[in-house]
Amino acid sequence: MAHQHDHTQIDFAEWLPMLEQEAELFAPVYRQAAGWLREWKPEPELIADVGSGPGVISCLLADAFPQARVVAVDGSAPLLEAARSRAAEHGIADRFGTLEAELADGISDLEYPADLLWSSRTLHHVGDQRAALTEFARRLAPGGALALLEGGLSSRYLPRDIGIGRPGLQSRMDAVQEEWFAKMRAELPGAVEETEDWPALLTAAGLRHTATRTFLLDLPAPVSDEVRAFVATTLTHRREGLADGLDADDLATLDRLLDPDDKASVHHRPDVFVLAAQTVYVGVKSA
Repeated sequence: MAHQHDHTQIDFAEWLPMLEQEAELFAPVYRQAAGWLREWKPEPELIADVGSGPGVISCLLADAFPQARVVAVDGSAPLLEAARSRAAEHGIADRFGTLEAELADGISDLEYPADLLWSSRTLHHVGDQRAALTEFARRLAPGGALALLEGGLSSRYLPRDIGIGRPGLQSRMDAVQEEWFAKMRAELPGAVEETEDWPALLTAAGLRHTATRTFLLDLPAPVSDEVRAFVATTLTHRREGLADGLDADDLATLDRLLDPDDKASVHHRPDVFVLAAQTVYVGVKSA
């Protein structure tokens, strides 16, 4: 996912509709992951969703573990407000709480140690990821589990050759995205270079790395209107965020793909799909 050009000042509240749209589409992945996590924590009393955003996954975790209390932790007050509203709509407000906290400053205000701490694609926005993981581990109850969703594979939405522009558009976008990501990481406050060996980092944080599993979202063509809308939103966001790194031909192709009046656009073409792989790493704290 591409962000705007100011690499360190990201206003996630502006992304609210997109964050909700994406999390809802990926709900089958999160439900699978929650079911898998039962192997380590079948009946957690307290679940912390760290970097919760608008609370879509927080509510899914509450559904998956109906006896648990869930706390959504995020640095954005508007996103936490959306999370509370979602919890009320799902009828779980009585066992749902929020905590406003910047992850780089730690989550020491979490009232009780968590039995299950979930963090999805959030850690890479923290300059010192090792220190953040150590703090996550410290906030786990004895025997508690940390589930970290980072990495995976770049999502695909279109064939390599789409009949317009040069073949391989998404691969070139990925290359520009990697450059953007490296710059974003380097410019974060307190940035520390770190090999992204997540099992090793979990171990360094004092946890026992117990498992790694990748979950697949496979939505083949033809897709629903909801999926088309997600693909259009995502490509629009990436077109805006990566414009400086793409050549004129690729930008022109993207403009055609996003033009509702163009029959070659993602709004009409029959070959749109979603194929994504997301990886979850689990570390367990000694009892």
